[in-house]
Amino acid sequence: MSRSSCHLFLFLLLFSLFPFPLLARPFVLVLSQDDLKDVQNDDASPLDSDSSWDDDDFGGTHVKPDDELDPGSWRRLFEPPTTLLSPSHDTSLDSYYAAVHKIISASNNGDARLMEEAAAEIETAANTDGDPHARSVLGFLYGMGMMRERNKAKAFLNHYFAAEGGNAQSKMALAYTYSRQDMHEKAVKLYAELAEIAVNSFLISKDSPVIEPIRIHNGAEENKEALKKSRGEDDEDFQILEYQAQKGNAGAMYKMGLFYYFGLRGLRRDHTKALMWFLKAVDKGEPRSLELLGEIYARGAGVERNYTKALEWLSLASEHGLYSAYNGMGYLHVKGYGVEKNYTKAKEYFDKAADNEDAGGHYNLGVMYLKGIGVKRDVKIACKCFIVAANAGQPKAFYQLAKMFHTGVGLKKNLPMATALYKLVAERGPWSSLSRWALESYLKGDMGKAFLLYSRMAELGYEIAQSNAAWILDKYGERSMCMGESGVCTDAERHQRAHSLWWQASEQGNEHAALLIGDAYYYGRGTVRDYERAAEAYIHAKSQSNAQAMFNLGYMHEHGQGLPFDLHLAKRYYDQALELDPAAKLPVTLALASLWVRKNYADSFLVHIIDSLPEVYPRVEEWVENVIMEEGNATILTLFVCLLTVLYLRERQRRHAIAAAGAHEPNEHVVPAAR
Repeated sequence: MSRSSCHLFLFLLLFSLFPFPLLARPFVLVLSQDDLKDVQNDDASPLDSDSSWDDDDFGGTHVKPDDELDPGSWRRLFEPPTTLLSPSHDTSLDSYYAAVHKIISASNNGDARLMEEAAAEIETAANTDGDPHARSVLGFLYGMGMMRERNKAKAFLNHYFAAEGGNAQSKMALAYTYSRQDMHEKAVKLYAELAEIAVNSFLISKDSPVIEPIRIHNGAEENKEALKKSRGEDDEDFQILEYQAQKGNAGAMYKMGLFYYFGLRGLRRDHTKALMWFLKAVDKGEPRSLELLGEIYARGAGVERNYTKALEWLSLASEHGLYSAYNGMGYLHVKGYGVEKNYTKAKEYFDKAADNEDAGGHYNLGVMYLKGIGVKRDVKIACKCFIVAANAGQPKAFYQLAKMFHTGVGLKKNLPMATALYKLVAERGPWSSLSRWALESYLKGDMGKAFLLYSRMAELGYEIAQSNAAWILDKYGERSMCMGESGVCTDAERHQRAHSLWWQASEQGNEHAALLIGDAYYYGRGTVRDYERAAEAYIHAKSQSNAQAMFNLGYMHEHGQGLPFDLHLAKRYYDQALELDPAAKLPVTLALASLWVRKNYADSFLVHIIDSLPEVYPRVEEWVENVIMEEGNATILTLFVCLLTVLYLRERQRRHAIAAAGAHEPNEHVVPAAR
């Protein structure tokens, strides 16, 4: 890569780390010349004194198991080990997991007595034994108001001590709490630590596929299309793929290996099955499996670690045109795993990957230039390489850019930006498995368990989980098995909890959530009616170019509810709603007609009729629902309408027949004109 090609000008970086789902705003980072720091490439730099740069920035194959990366995780309960535990395994957490199992069972069955028993056991383990993982769960119970009075202070305190004791999920909860309060200095420190854990679990050659949490709804309805693709072995498409693989289809074998290796399409991860399918695919001549076999042997995933075999598989993959394999080969030469350390050789491999537009190659070159490994240190070139990699969706590059914003190396120090970037990466850590377990429970119809898991994940700051948990409460009501302060949630507790979850989701860019919050305040659903707060929520949704929010703001300006009475602003909002969504033509046309009447016939009976419609409509709606839509009445009314229709058509036909006959009869009754 030439020095001139890395010259930094103004540029726009669109983040593609996550395929952002419907209703959530995409994260966009705009870098200007002001963000670029004039760095002197000498030894006097924060890079040398800041311990955050001492890590293995290439990632690593010496990855700990998920249980060690995420201590206290509920993985043991949802993904039991396939082999028997050795007699020497740590039994100190057995009572903790027994209590958590009770919480899950109680949530799924709506058993308040069992939930209280489990909560008491967790509280004893937390306060008496000082168990950090029990403290984490106790913080969750206080934060949600489950069998304990909802108390944010106690929730924070328990999470704080749990984080001090090494619980990663409490660190996520604390980081999210700090970031909501714009306490970026504290948030960035925790997110940096969590993002590092996530990065070290990524692959060394190709990019790991993004396992995006599934949004189980698309606003008002269930997201059936997304859910259909997440049913694992019960999915018809998966069964067809498995059948094709068993019949010797190499491409199907490769996909089977991918699904099991990464836990895609609702499957549980199984490295042993993945290895089996990749080996079968290679035997059938499928080259893409070669690279994954290199990863498996380098990481010791489902097989004994063997760097020599890893290099052999990666070399074969590169010979078949899989350029990302050069990253793994370069990594092994940088670390000296299976070969002698050779920085020159490593750079050659990274160059080959980058020259073939592989994002990982650009990232690895960035690390070499950033740290001066085998090349003269050049932070500007490193920054450019990371930007190219990030623009192509390389997650490790987002981590490096976050570190640059965090430390002020290469980019001007910007803690809010560093916090946001670290959070994006950290959310791919092992604790994201909560989403997979929640979805699995939802698909099985275990709403209580799904709601509990989404709620736990919501506490960690996942917007999709906040949205999913709130939607389950609104959609399923009592079937959500929501647990309140003294038992199954009352209607008030359900509304309050849904309101809180929607509000958190709206803060993170979910426009549907912002609309629901506005509606809750406008109509007084689950909270006190407050037009001003409703307007604030609609303005928040409007900032995301939401047509419905603009229409609502126009209506509030037209009626002076929570906003100043202003017909000109009302018209502007109505027009903007129509510009954004052509489907709004009918309601906007009616609204504009209302404005015209209000402007030209102020204080007339027409205006009074228009103003009375919101009061009349609920009564009409209630009459339709309670009288007309009652099953027996609906049938009778339908038959009655059909009868009237038949009589009307018969009468019209009779009149037409008479008229036609009259037109053809002799005009014998006409009175002769007077002479």
